[in-house]
Amino acid sequence: MTLIKSISGIRGTIGGAPTDGLNPISTAQFTAAYATFIRTQSGKEHPLIVVGRDARLSGIMVKCIVIGTLIGMGCDVIDIDLATTPTTEMAVVGKRADGGLILTASHNPKQWNALKLLNRRGEFLSDIEGKEILRLAEAMEIDFAEVTALGRILEEKSYLKEHIEAILSVRGVDVEAIRRANFRVVYDSVNSVGGLALPALFEALGVTQVTGLYSEVTGDFAHNPEPLPEHLTAICDEVRKVGADLGFVVDPDVDRLAIVDERGEFFGEEYTLVAIADYLLKLNGGGNTVSNLSSTRALRDVTLRYGGNYNAAAVGEVNVVAKMKETNALIGGEGNGGVIYPELHYGRDALVGIALFLTLLAKDGRSVHTLRSTYPNYYMSKQRVELPTTADPQLLLDRLAKEEEGKGNINRIDGVKIDFSDRWVHVRRSNTEPIIRIYTEAPTQEQAASLANEYKQLISSYLG
Repeated sequence: MTLIKSISGIRGTIGGAPTDGLNPISTAQFTAAYATFIRTQSGKEHPLIVVGRDARLSGIMVKCIVIGTLIGMGCDVIDIDLATTPTTEMAVVGKRADGGLILTASHNPKQWNALKLLNRRGEFLSDIEGKEILRLAEAMEIDFAEVTALGRILEEKSYLKEHIEAILSVRGVDVEAIRRANFRVVYDSVNSVGGLALPALFEALGVTQVTGLYSEVTGDFAHNPEPLPEHLTAICDEVRKVGADLGFVVDPDVDRLAIVDERGEFFGEEYTLVAIADYLLKLNGGGNTVSNLSSTRALRDVTLRYGGNYNAAAVGEVNVVAKMKETNALIGGEGNGGVIYPELHYGRDALVGIALFLTLLAKDGRSVHTLRSTYPNYYMSKQRVELPTTADPQLLLDRLAKEEEGKGNINRIDGVKIDFSDRWVHVRRSNTEPIIRIYTEAPTQEQAASLANEYKQLISSYLG
């Protein structure tokens, strides 16, 4: 059993001994530490917390423990239950809450769950704030409320309608253009909350020809939930079968968006953000953009085309958001299909990504496959190295940086990124799993794969 504590929350596999995995004890301890932090930060006896969850099998168990603990800490709760991560983020602001908890392990398999922590702006906590919650949990500096000061559940109601209404009103979304285009769409929501959110969004956008795959909200994922090409053969086949214009794929908490073109071919998860940024930059007459160090150079190229400035941040939504605010970015996100559009909110949001991409497609008039050919063409490869419990990831990365010195431009903001003239490699420790991630980009798929395999073998050799 695995339990990972980080500044972004607590994540682990369900079950195991009291000291292993994400179980009722660790869940309650970490929730109480978060409630202590929010109570201190807000200065309120009864701070208001929004709780939302994805549909994974452990969701009800985790939610009951989280809400019970929050009440025991004197917090009042708004339970929006089955909700996407961006919907929960929007609800924190819309309900004027003091914080929020999202119960989701995102793209991890069904045996995982996690607590993601939000501030009163509906954004992930900073590094300093996250470390304080970890300290509170470890030190057990927690005081539960007396019986007369217990919190309450103030509301149990979905916030999806409000989220979608906000999407329809943002600059760049044109409902009439989408309706006139009469798109035929296939989607894969991997048996989670996308099965609720995507049909509601398509209806609001006037998309009536919709086919859903794995749309039953059971939490028993039909395939590996990470939206990578090797996991998405069913939707590629279905797009071709029904003659759809395109397909959309989301992860279990709907903050990542992958696209399939009309030929049933993968658009490229990296290019979700590139395409939407290109559309918004053109609409705005330019602007600044941000992505993380593991994202494609294509976003930089598109941004420069419109006279804007591109900046790279360390991997992690909180880091990208901080850089976006610093540079007043029009659009940003991560190359895993995470689109952050500040006009709506500072969080990765597949729903607004869908609305913007359909508007782009409706106004452009070209097919998805043809549209993809208009963007700078780079190829990426992604590898991973499983870490034994005895391995020290930082020592591995320090050794790599030392041995590779002089071979390219080395960036140590987040792990080790080496920029060569026409390609790059980024080696970093995962924030969510006990692995080293290796990302590469090069002019051809073969070159990217070769570079990734080269560094995978190098890192593996360090482990003996």
